[in-house]
Amino acid sequence: MSPASAERTLWTVDEHLEDVLAALRPLDPIELRLPDAQGCVLVEDVTVPVALPPFDNSSMDGYAVRVADVAGASEEFPAVLTVVGDVAAGGEGLPGVGPGQAARIMTGAPLPPGAEAVVPVEWTDGGTGGGAATGMRPAGADPEGASGEVRVHRPVGPRAHVRARGSDVAAGDLALAAGTVLGPPQIGLLAAIGRGTVRVRPRPRVVVLSTGSELVQPGRELGPGQIYDSNGFALAAAARDAGAIAYRVGAVTDDADALRATIEDQLVRADLLVTTGGVSVGAYDVVKEALSAVSDADEPGVGVEFRTLAMQPGKPQGFGSVGPEHTPLLALPGNPVSSYVSFELFARPAIRALMGLRDLHRPRARAVLCAAGPLPSPAGKRQFLRGTYDARTGTVAPVGGAGSHLVAALAQADALIVVPEGATLVEPGAEVEVVLVG
Repeated sequence: MSPASAERTLWTVDEHLEDVLAALRPLDPIELRLPDAQGCVLVEDVTVPVALPPFDNSSMDGYAVRVADVAGASEEFPAVLTVVGDVAAGGEGLPGVGPGQAARIMTGAPLPPGAEAVVPVEWTDGGTGGGAATGMRPAGADPEGASGEVRVHRPVGPRAHVRARGSDVAAGDLALAAGTVLGPPQIGLLAAIGRGTVRVRPRPRVVVLSTGSELVQPGRELGPGQIYDSNGFALAAAARDAGAIAYRVGAVTDDADALRATIEDQLVRADLLVTTGGVSVGAYDVVKEALSAVSDADEPGVGVEFRTLAMQPGKPQGFGSVGPEHTPLLALPGNPVSSYVSFELFARPAIRALMGLRDLHRPRARAVLCAAGPLPSPAGKRQFLRGTYDARTGTVAPVGGAGSHLVAALAQADALIVVPEGATLVEPGAEVEVVLVG
């Protein structure tokens, strides 16, 4: 950040976000095995090396036949064919199908030479000499009455129940384009065309670090004046939801030296550091104390700047870089709602920018406000209120109050109601913008 930025006394949400994103670059691509590439962004076009499917194969359990041999077949006058063998998926040695012959074939098995179509087993007697079959007999079964023949009760046309070679994708086709996010279907396609590894931008490693001597890990007994560390768990979960690999560090006490030491220890596994707490103007706001002067260290070009934003909640914010690799760091406020809203607005887009994603932000919508009365908002600040959004009716209702400590209300919300800087009161029935976080 430029020296002139320190002279500013108040920043807008958009200005701060713009500075955060301008300082980030997508992570360098690496080659990953398919299980490790899930959720990552592809950095190269992937073409199909072989056709998919690679051979004509049956889409049904049944019998591979010649079309002329079953023309006119009916239940009253079935076509009687000699069964020359079984064709199983993955089997070897395909039997040839000549005039008056059929081969028993399983779903996915290659169409044998001479065969032109597949008759489903339900359209035959299954080789038992009885009525219509309901399924294939087990391989090798020879029940009493089996004759080595099959009676076909219906005709089929050419290529019936046959999946043609290359009917999914042909050799040389584009399978996946660069920029694709690899979800389960994409991973499945890569495996189907034989790719064991793929070149992607990795998921960022995000270290979440809470500060405060009053914080206790959930599951332990609370002492006087203590609270549980909810922020660390919430933000680590939010980082994973954004696509990152998240590491949560136990809460650090209000000691600047201890905080600096902890951050230095975490740099080895961090592509992004997110701290929560200690960025306001209190006597024990150690994040600000520990990192404000970090730019005076031996490493040039690093430093963390602390700002006051025209927003509620989340007014105090910090951003910069630390360590020899200039690891980006976001310093978020400590109140639970302030922390979470700040993460959604600044840390989530940062994570997705590191991943190389094009879509950095949560979806937004316009909705009609449903409230018992007008909602006040501080002049000159953009307010983010918790709400529940109903897509069917296009409405949003506030949940809880404006307090930045109301964790229970936050847990019920699936949207943030955005009140712009110029509004000091929003009446019921007004159209508002909502950020969909559910």
